[in-house]
Amino acid sequence: MTAWVRGRVQGVGFRWYTRAQALAIGGLLGCARNLRDGRVEVVAEGARERCERLLGWLRDGDTPGSVDGVTEIWDTPRGGYEDFAIR
Repeated sequence: MTAWVRGRVQGVGFRWYTRAQALAIGGLLGCARNLRDGRVEVVAEGARERCERLLGWLRDGDTPGSVDGVTEIWDTPRGGYEDFAIR
């Protein structure tokens, strides 16, 4: 799953908290990174149920900053991740 998070999500610890949530859910590989347009991109690979939990947290969780919206796509995992990283 790749999700793009809009709102006040840069400079507030959002990527760090996203990584912590992914690790708490467990079984997820991927990353969270800032985009030039102010969004944060979150890539999560793992069991769909676990990815859905992370997506739910991105939309409704107690995140730093403020989330105005989340858009996601589901695709075949590409691999290449050793853990869940901040980029």
